Amino acid sequence: MTIFNKNQNPNPKTMEQLVIKERLRQARLSFNIALSLIIISTIISVTGVGLLLSGKTSEGTATTAGGLAAKIVSVGLLKMTKDTNERLDKIATEFIDED
Repeated sequence: MTIFNKNQNPNPKTMEQLVIKERLRQARLSFNIALSLIIISTIISVTGVGLLLSGKTSEGTATTAGGLAAKIVSVGLLKMTKDTNERLDKIATEFIDED
């Protein structure tokens, strides 16, 4: 990543490209985290079904665990994606306003 000194006045086109690259990097990271959380949620749900079928847990416990895992994944992903996009939009707007 390119770092500018305080005395440098970066080209707006260069800054736009840096923002785009950062968005892509964060999109990849978000995707990888989302995939990991989905896998963890699936493992929790499958484990709950296995415990339910073997009689080692009640229906309520298995349902609650699966529901909580899904809720945590969905809320966490939506918040992370929204926050990331808002920060990058703010940066892009600041560079456009400076022109």
